[in-house]
Amino acid sequence: MKIEILYPELCNLNGDIGNIQYLKRCLPEAEMLETAISEEPAFNTQEDISLIYMGTLSEHSQEIVIQKLRPYKEKLESLIQKGQVFLFTGNSIEVLGEYIENEDGSKIEALGIFKIHAKRNMLHRHNSFFLGEYDGIDLLGFKSQFTMLYGENSQNYFAKVEMGIGINKESKLEGIKQNNFIGTYIIGPILILNPLFTIKLLQMMGVEEPKLALEQEVIEAYNVRLHKFKLLNK
Repeated sequence: MKIEILYPELCNLNGDIGNIQYLKRCLPEAEMLETAISEEPAFNTQEDISLIYMGTLSEHSQEIVIQKLRPYKEKLESLIQKGQVFLFTGNSIEVLGEYIENEDGSKIEALGIFKIHAKRNMLHRHNSFFLGEYDGIDLLGFKSQFTMLYGENSQNYFAKVEMGIGINKESKLEGIKQNNFIGTYIIGPILILNPLFTIKLLQMMGVEEPKLALEQEVIEAYNVRLHKFKLLNK
């Protein structure tokens, strides 16, 4: 099994690299392919990658990553259509939208894979708890972002919101799920916070009998945190 981590030297904000550290514990035999910003992505030449992961990054790094991935736009579109498993966390989903708009109205052209766009407001960071539902399970986490996402995601959203916001403050639909592509603003890291979701992700990756690292501990912590989140949501 191979897991490709795109640009870990840039895409590692908000503790999202903890997702990969946890996957290493869950899948000790997996090969972790850490693709540096100067390298060709493994997904462009290798056919047997189980997960392509990218974490949260700075606004400046977004522009660098967009240019690095632009030559592989058609390949990414093809992989999404074929059901390749992706997990993009934080603002990394914006790289695959149509554009990112700055406060002055100027726009950074993104890859245009999804019909969404982001608007930045660097003087106002949004912070909130998140509680929602994905595929019959409770999903929880946190959001901390300078951007909001806009566009139609009613047919390809990731989670329904119970507490917090969706892709923007007016939306109750969080993230993007297209086939086996998942893009979400939830940070945390999401995999440690949500063991039931992690099991589903491992199944999507082809793991027949997923076994979580520290399974009892992470499930107990999840249940405690979930109880507190639901109390906050009353």
